[in-house]
Amino acid sequence: MIVTGIVAEYNPFHNGHRYLIESVRRLYPEAAIICVMSGHFLQRGEPALVNKWARAEMAVSSGADLIIELPLVFSVRSAYYFARSALMLLSQTGLVTHLAFGSESGDCQELKTIAHLLADEPAEYRDRLKAYLSQGYSFPVARSYALRDWFKDDPHLEHLLSQPNNILALEYLRVIKELQLNIEPIAVKRQGSFHSTDLSPFASATAIRQFLMQGNNIAELRTALPLPSSQILEREIERGAGPVFDRDLSSLILYRLRTLPLEELGKIYEITEGLEYRIKESAQRSSTLDQLRQSIKSKRYNMTKINRLLIYALLNISARQMEAFDETGPLYHRVLAFSSRGQQLLQQMQRRSSLPIFSRGSQVKAAFDGKWGPAVKEMITQDIMATDVYALALPNHALRRGGLDFTASPVRVTGDSSPTTGE
Repeated sequence: MIVTGIVAEYNPFHNGHRYLIESVRRLYPEAAIICVMSGHFLQRGEPALVNKWARAEMAVSSGADLIIELPLVFSVRSAYYFARSALMLLSQTGLVTHLAFGSESGDCQELKTIAHLLADEPAEYRDRLKAYLSQGYSFPVARSYALRDWFKDDPHLEHLLSQPNNILALEYLRVIKELQLNIEPIAVKRQGSFHSTDLSPFASATAIRQFLMQGNNIAELRTALPLPSSQILEREIERGAGPVFDRDLSSLILYRLRTLPLEELGKIYEITEGLEYRIKESAQRSSTLDQLRQSIKSKRYNMTKINRLLIYALLNISARQMEAFDETGPLYHRVLAFSSRGQQLLQQMQRRSSLPIFSRGSQVKAAFDGKWGPAVKEMITQDIMATDVYALALPNHALRRGGLDFTASPVRVTGDSSPTTGE
């Protein structure tokens, strides 16, 4: 049986995401689809538009079979660690045979040429990378320059490396080679532009979020979203469970940075080279999140990296923790949503996966209480904390209670697309 994995954030699930699923089913009509999805905080250091269960419901309502959460300590990481942990989780289902991803290139062989170089890291390439890093460039920029030099100033390569989905695709292919995973990649050419703010039928998630951030009528998004996504998003916004934007965390982040002792701030993941002094001073001077970010920004620290640093600080994620988590990789499968076929996949995973499967809030509570050992407890505690902090940014104050991870059950989408949940 072909089981295709997809790594996603679905923030929100839009027509481009549906196109990827449909492309898989055109190639393999009987394929089952398992998605690993970020929870409440995302790879670029931002909060999700609506909660993880609603976004997972969108995906299953539009063709996915099973949605598993990528633990927080991996979902808010740079592209390599994000891709590595997600692929480890997919591989550890014991079921996944293929990996489908969108890219601006759509040419798997072209991407593999670069990805295999990144996996092997020849000495000359490493030297070039170190030279650019020593000049103060951020890692993504330094790497693109080193690759440009390696491939002799190829303008096509430079364009390819400037496109975000291509960058993630390279990391997926690199990880497959590094970990020697028995997973076949499927590259699907992306429809629409990641950077476009146009509300076309293939509008990007960025365009959709910006539209909502400007206070526009959600009904105008219906052409940019599959019908189930539109209905779920409207439902969540109507009940005050969204939308959530980074600005809604402004006071929480500033409070955290102003009150966290300098010594403790210096222990936060990726806060190095004395950056804690700059962050601390900036937090005292700034009155908004935008002011804070602009004050910290530099040649070495681009806006995406700063956003991640702020989330690490907000959620108290230390360098020590991240090093330990990178050694273990993901330690459990947390189920967020499933279809009838997804339920069959879960039954097969029970037999094949070496990781525990948490499909009920009571199981999450047991893990938090230490049933599965201290490493699982520490990892899932970060997921629980993320949900509790995220809840504080919800528009409806009545929904800001904590402990939701202990009571919420996965969303089951039945054949008539009617969701059921134990929440």
